Amino acid sequence: MTMRDYETIATKLDDGVLWATIDNPPLNLLDERLVRDLIALLDDTEADGGARVVVFRSADPDFFVPHVDVRRIAEYTAVAATSGGPDDISLGALYRRLSEARPVTIALLEGRARGAGAELLYACDMRFASLERAVIGQIEVGTGLFPGAGAVQHLVRLAGRGQAMQVILGSEDLDGREAERIGLVNKALPDEQLMPYVERLAKRIAGFPEAAVRLAKRRINAAGLPAKEDVQVDAGFFQILARDTSSAARLGALMERGMQERSHTELDFGAVLGEL
Repeated sequence: MTMRDYETIATKLDDGVLWATIDNPPLNLLDERLVRDLIALLDDTEADGGARVVVFRSADPDFFVPHVDVRRIAEYTAVAATSGGPDDISLGALYRRLSEARPVTIALLEGRARGAGAELLYACDMRFASLERAVIGQIEVGTGLFPGAGAVQHLVRLAGRGQAMQVILGSEDLDGREAERIGLVNKALPDEQLMPYVERLAKRIAGFPEAAVRLAKRRINAAGLPAKEDVQVDAGFFQILARDTSSAARLGALMERGMQERSHTELDFGAVLGEL
């Protein structure tokens, strides 16, 4: 399989498993460069079946994808709009494409994934987390925004209505153990067990007959994914609140506290939201 060079994702193909390591310094924020590379990677794996399984992980030990770059919303949205049809003009639509991708997708979480970073996790077919270092949080409501890239739809299906309410409305950080307990990740494992477990599973799936794997994935998605119309509605709500003056004020206060820098705010975002 021939892979192009990506600006923010390092790739390595091994026995049908494509290891896709997100590397977008300084914090792995989701911006137009990372969105462009996600689209390119999906295009490449769709055109060439050499990658049977894709495992997403991070080069940053502290951050998987902490959230979107709030200064670049218009820019990354414009790039996301190039991925699909005329109605697929949002990050949520791009993540839906990820869920329906030809390869099986696995997220390996060893740092913080909040906001759209957590929604990237949910869009993958499976998620595995570090007991020591994984953090998941939906921070949007606490910042005055709305989770517009799939959190509402996925969390209700993964964890149930009550847990979805608590995770989204509470805007608190969850560690790997709690994320496993409520169903956000398949399994949380100690660091020394995490990579061997994921590697074994990924290579096992990559070695099975492709037609059977793809058909099973397609039918599971048919039973479990939300309607595209619901994804579009949520994306619209995010765009509305992103222009609201009250959310701008809260984001400004967070910026003053070090948001989008390697700071206490980004490391303990859930706690900081409670202090605003």
